[in-house]
Amino acid sequence: MSLILATDDTGGPEIFASLQGEGPSAGTPVAFIRLSRCNLACIWCDTAYTWHFEGDNRPHRDGVTYERKSNQVALDPSDAAERIAALGQKRLVITGGEPLMQGGALSDMLAHLPDIEVEIETNGTTKAPSHVDIRVDQYNVSPKLAHSGNQAELALIPERLDFYAGDPRAFFKFVIAAPEDVKEVLELHRRYHFKPGHVFLMAEGTTSEALREKQEWLALLCLEHGFRMSDRLHIHLYGDTRGT
Repeated sequence: MSLILATDDTGGPEIFASLQGEGPSAGTPVAFIRLSRCNLACIWCDTAYTWHFEGDNRPHRDGVTYERKSNQVALDPSDAAERIAALGQKRLVITGGEPLMQGGALSDMLAHLPDIEVEIETNGTTKAPSHVDIRVDQYNVSPKLAHSGNQAELALIPERLDFYAGDPRAFFKFVIAAPEDVKEVLELHRRYHFKPGHVFLMAEGTTSEALREKQEWLALLCLEHGFRMSDRLHIHLYGDTRGT
């Protein structure tokens, strides 16, 4: 079973070393692997090349669709593991797209990486198979709010959110585009009882200027409600680019 990865700017698989840019591990040196495919369609998604392929009529604010053949590459899990190991990092971030759509192949890949710490970024609509879950040190769960354009019945699945809310490895990262979005986070927080210190609010934006502008009011909302604020370090360091 092959892994289906996103491609970098050279057309090769998007496997690279960088600093984690978001959430509780921000600033940590890590290896990244970005998988293709997603079961949701956020209108502001900054990795639309992982799912918004030609023929996909779901809306995206850029109005761009991508050729599937040039934006996906298949790798044997052992090949992916070898490339990750060659980066020499102690921690691996598995991202997407929605990486847990490829749980079986991920399990095969992680079998070749027995000593690396594993962090998975997920939209929280699915669960890792047991052979993947046992290897996970941290889940970065990013449930999609109404402003993402996804229907709540697809994006906010109660049994999945209950599962992650009860897992001490799970942190919740909410993308915030406008101050009123925080009301939805508060409603979810009341319903699912997320652990104290495990909720991050992160401004939506793909430039430093856009992030800084929103962070001025987002910081005040974090102070008011006791949430943590996540920056997007990779945007400040490298811009909105692949392989960073």
